[in-house]
This record gives sequence, structure tokens and C-alpha cells, in this order.
Amino acid sequence: MEYYTWILTFHIMAVMSWMAMLFYLPRLFVYHVENIDKKEFVEIIKIQEYKIYKYIGAPAMWATIISGALMLYLNSDILSPSAGGWMHAKLTVLVFLIAYSFSLEKYRLQLQNDTCKKSGKFFRMYNEIPTMLAILIVAYVITKTFSILFTLLTIALFAFISYKIMQVKGEK
Repeated sequence: MEYYTWILTFHIMAVMSWMAMLFYLPRLFVYHVENIDKKEFVEIIKIQEYKIYKYIGAPAMWATIISGALMLYLNSDILSPSAGGWMHAKLTVLVFLIAYSFSLEKYRLQLQNDTCKKSGKFFRMYNEIPTMLAILIVAYVITKTFSILFTLLTIALFAFISYKIMQVKGEK
């Protein structure tokens, strides 16, 4: 446990770097698809998409997973039933965040190969997902509780926001 706080510090820094990619890459996708007719601009965006995913996002995700696993190993009591289930909820949401991260690579490759058929509106809406998941994770960690009501209300709010984004007229 002597090194636990150092591992936690590294974990938080890795999470911040990973989240930066998760928040910014879909915004690059919006610029990419909405400016598809500007070839020089799109080529620059493709480079940015590649670098933010490969050099920042993917390494930060793996650093987050490894440091988190190490902390769970050192403090396995938080997984016990008496701990309230918040860590299980956090880990469940984390699985969705990891899947989201891999989906960004799938879309990045489609955009790189000029085969992506998604719209700017789609990527604006898709960009809301990591925010919702981050809110849930932070709430579980800070409160050390799992609230089904809070979780459902958060999901409902972001479903409504996503619906409204997709309903905006006049955007691609």
C-alpha cells in the first residue's frame, strides 16, 4: 500500500489524457465529415485523428486500465459485497467507455479510408457519450454508492440531449 497513492496519481493522469481524446476525437470527426469537399483540410484532420488516437488515446486507455487493475489488486476490499457495489457499477460503465474508445478507432479507420457514411450530427450526438459515462463514473467514485435512480436519470438526460442534437435542422 506504500505506493498506492502514486499509482492513484498516475491513474488519474492517465484517465485525464484518455478523456481528452474521447472528448476531442469525435469533434475532429465532425470537422472531417462536414468539410469532406476540402481535400487539403481533410488530410490535415486525418493526421490529427491518427495522432490523437494512437499517441494519446490508446496509450492513456491502457495506462488507465493497468493502473486501475493494480489498484484493485492492492485494495480488493472495494469489490466485496459490503462495499456497496459502487465499484462494480464503475467497472460496468468502464466496459462501455472502453467499447466507445474502440468504436472511435473503427470510425477513424473508416474516415481514413473515405468509407464512413456517418453525418456531422451523428458525431455531435456520439460526442455526448463519454460525458455521460464520465459523470456516472465520477459520481460512483466520489459518493462510494451506486444509485439506480441517479444512473437512470443521467441516461435519460443524455438520451434527451442526443435526441435534440439529431433533430437540429439545417446541419449536415
